[in-house]
Amino acid sequence: MGEAGHDAPAAAAAMKDADDDVFPAWARTVEECEKRFGVDRDRGLSSSDAAARLRAHGPNELQEHPGPSMLQLVAQQFEDTLVRILLAAAAVSFALALSSSAGALTLSAFVEPLVIFLILVVNAAVGVWQETNAEKALEALRQIQSDHAAVLRDGEWLPALPARDLVPGDVVQLRVGDKVPADMRVLRLVTSTLRVEQGSLTGETNSVNKTAHAVPAADADIQAKECMVFAGTTVVNGSAVCLVVHTGMATEIGKIHSQIHEASQEDDDTPLKKKLNEFGEALTKIIGLICVLVWLINVKYFLTFDLDDRWVPRNIRFSFEKCTYYFEIAVALAVAAIPEGLPAVITTCLALGTRKMAAKNALVRKLPSVETLGCTTVICSDKTGTLTTNQMSVAKLVAIGDAPGTVRSFKVDGTTYDPRDGKIYDWPAGRMDANLEMIAKVAAVCNDASVSHSSNQYVSTGMPTEAALKVLVEKMGLPEGKNGLSVDPSETLGCCRWWSNAAKRIATLEFDRMRKSMGIIVSSKSGSNTLLVKGAVETLLERSTHIQLQDGSVVPLDEKSRKAILASLHELSTKALRCLGFAYKEDLGEFATYDGEFHPAHKLLLDPANYAAIETNLIFAGLAGLRDPPREEVFDAIEDCRAAGIRVMVITGDNKETAEAICHEIGVFSPDEDISVKSFTGKEFMALADKKTLLRRKGGLLFSRAEPRHKQEIVRLLKEDGEVVAMTGDGVNDAPALKLADIGIAMGITGTEVAKEASDMVLADDNFSTIVAAVGEGRSIYNNMKAFIRYMISSNIGEVASIFLTSALGIPEGLIPVQLLWVNLVTDGPPATALGFNPPDKDIMKKPPRRSDDSLITPWILFRYLVIGLYVGIATVGIFVIWYTHGSFMGIDLTGDGHTLVSYSQLSNWGQCSTWGNFTVAPFTAGARTFTFDNPCEYFQAGKVKATTLSLSVLVAIEMFNSLNALSEDTSLLSMPPWVNPWLLLAMSVSFGLHFLILYVPFLAQVFGIVPLSLNEWLLVLLVALPVVLIDEVLKFVGRCTTASGPKRRLKKQKGE
Repeated sequence: MGEAGHDAPAAAAAMKDADDDVFPAWARTVEECEKRFGVDRDRGLSSSDAAARLRAHGPNELQEHPGPSMLQLVAQQFEDTLVRILLAAAAVSFALALSSSAGALTLSAFVEPLVIFLILVVNAAVGVWQETNAEKALEALRQIQSDHAAVLRDGEWLPALPARDLVPGDVVQLRVGDKVPADMRVLRLVTSTLRVEQGSLTGETNSVNKTAHAVPAADADIQAKECMVFAGTTVVNGSAVCLVVHTGMATEIGKIHSQIHEASQEDDDTPLKKKLNEFGEALTKIIGLICVLVWLINVKYFLTFDLDDRWVPRNIRFSFEKCTYYFEIAVALAVAAIPEGLPAVITTCLALGTRKMAAKNALVRKLPSVETLGCTTVICSDKTGTLTTNQMSVAKLVAIGDAPGTVRSFKVDGTTYDPRDGKIYDWPAGRMDANLEMIAKVAAVCNDASVSHSSNQYVSTGMPTEAALKVLVEKMGLPEGKNGLSVDPSETLGCCRWWSNAAKRIATLEFDRMRKSMGIIVSSKSGSNTLLVKGAVETLLERSTHIQLQDGSVVPLDEKSRKAILASLHELSTKALRCLGFAYKEDLGEFATYDGEFHPAHKLLLDPANYAAIETNLIFAGLAGLRDPPREEVFDAIEDCRAAGIRVMVITGDNKETAEAICHEIGVFSPDEDISVKSFTGKEFMALADKKTLLRRKGGLLFSRAEPRHKQEIVRLLKEDGEVVAMTGDGVNDAPALKLADIGIAMGITGTEVAKEASDMVLADDNFSTIVAAVGEGRSIYNNMKAFIRYMISSNIGEVASIFLTSALGIPEGLIPVQLLWVNLVTDGPPATALGFNPPDKDIMKKPPRRSDDSLITPWILFRYLVIGLYVGIATVGIFVIWYTHGSFMGIDLTGDGHTLVSYSQLSNWGQCSTWGNFTVAPFTAGARTFTFDNPCEYFQAGKVKATTLSLSVLVAIEMFNSLNALSEDTSLLSMPPWVNPWLLLAMSVSFGLHFLILYVPFLAQVFGIVPLSLNEWLLVLLVALPVVLIDEVLKFVGRCTTASGPKRRLKKQKGE
């Protein structure tokens, strides 16, 4: 250690031991800290000692956690059950296409596997893109770190040492504007005060004064460590020499970095993804079972044998061609059962949801968050800036009355820095009295803040409390009673400027924590000097000997007046208002003629220890109560949460009393509610033996003075209890909890980049009511997603029923896989997407949140769609059979194309066609094409093209009409007509248009193996398809009756009991 005589490696080893048992530097004196860290504050570390410590502790930077490789990210995208089923279906389909096209490869044979592979590639690409954005919060955190520091080494100051080379034990100088490079203990103040902006780390509203005095409590929270400055925070006033205590990952910001990384490893699937995975697993079993069943039914067609007397099989005959054919049917069954379009439609619906939310100032960063919002059960909200405006304002002004012992109180309206926002009630008309003029003068001139108009809002520069006082002065007006406001934004503080011109500042007595006040010496136009002072009311009263009455006369401060002022102070304090007093002094002694630094009295101003003596024998003028007011719309938003069954918990870094008062005002707690068991500091909560019991309490909860670890613990316990948690935050300290919560919500205006990158959603207006609106939108989107998921699944059940019936009846295959794929992806897609535009239910925020484990499809809904699916199967197979066996159906003539009619027996035994004697078929026409057959048995293969087209058209028409059924789960189309969602009618038109496209464009018709239909054939299609609406209307009516009778039965049972 150079001068201190320490051996460098030994010092480094000692420092390593110091880290192992955490040394509470904030609770130790400066001398104890120097001894512990082996350093002399006047010389700093030696170069050799610093190098040894750098080797022992590593560089002062945040670690880079290696993320998964690109290959791992791609592999993760195929862990979804539905995706795996699709992958298997694509692989089998590709193999079959390859084997069937061994002679001549054609593109049409590979359409199906190529389309499925394309879907999988797009899904994987989207998933990888989302994953690569996940760790940006850690990168944003690294940007907060300082680059350089002024460090004392070998007795000399190094003005710009790279911050990464700092080690524990280094002596560092901080100046105004510096970003703190490491966690440090303040050794001494160079200026009278040191103020640090650490709100991003702690959640505190105002910058914090620092001192070199030790804090008694070894277990103090971050806010209470007044002799510590933390990495990533900013010096806003003053200068100090500090001792580096922790670097890199050992700093508070380093701990947050670790917590973000840990939280990112615990990312859970969204409730919907869990449901879809469960559905995929069930689907796998069902598909497997049905495929086996299809094979068992048709095994007789490709495997035959004779049994001898002892039941031993003889003459076994196996047809590979027919085996492959029925295997293709099984693949078609798999394609029919899998809703291939579902991932794309879900992504589209969520993307549309994000646009709706963006219009309401909720910017969604991660698509699945839209759906998760809908089942939010707990909102953990920050106080400052979310529930409140984060703009200090004066709520009460207390002036002295017309006689000793009397005071006047004025209520002040307004919640922003806009001087025109609100007014002062009972304000004296005409000219302000002398006492109010003095209050205005002190508030305007003894003030370093400013308010300006920028981007359609008013913003403050400097201390928020001082900015609020300037806004108060503007509302008070000028002494002549004229309004000092101007339309020009640059004249926002017209009254304040008038007062500053009337009383020119010539000296400043900076604020410090010991005397708790700030003073300025001003000279008036008459040439006399006056001392204006503002600060803590009790402190000013102690140093005041007189008070100024309403008419401007000055009388001694007697006990009666003191009690009246203190009573007003107590009244304002119980309402959690921050109080500031105003006083002045006209008899300035040697400062009466002070005019600048060349005056003999100037030397007294160079030592801040003299300020308290100068600010004595004051004349007290009045006081003001300030607060960070709640947003006007928050009360109603919390009432909406209560009606929607969502609990609100407030978690803030602010002090307990202020937070409790705000919670009473905004409705988290009722006015007379006992909150002794509902309001805790972070430290009190962590000390509880049974934390979960507290978190299960009904109604609101408040946690004040909360640190990052407290927030994380609350979120973790709530999630363990099955709650779906939305967490708001704006600071660096909030990032781990935002990452851990089901929905992390960052503030768009006041939020740090770290918080935004860790979040799932960003509030453009920092407003709590926006969260509630987003939850309502999330519920609506989930209901709409449930509608189109049910619609798509019911359509797939119909397709499965169609193929199963085809196989069971032994008739030719009616629908081929590429046609089913077209229906699932293209034809079903637009109506399913349009269902995402269904209008929300009027009572959507009057219902309790759905449980995250609620079933996506109830047994009754499943039964309904099994019935619908069965009808779809009967209709598609039925029309196929009708074309082959009937010349007309229900008066519709079908013989116009000249096709040959066969019996049902012939159709179901078409495989034995070659054994039929004298079987002939005539040519038939379809559009411009004529089909002729050299081999009459080809009539059941190449000749089925018209019947297949009819089956496909019936399937498309039924699914279009079925989308109307999906408008509402139980409401009749008579009550909710189709035009409530015009997008659905448009989507149906698009789907029919696409179907016409593949029917009437020759090239596409050839690819899909279909032909154009005549008008009569279209009439038959519509006739067969329309009953699906009537069937579901009957089922909906039964469902409504069952639902209505359920509560009645329960009510009767309760009355009986």
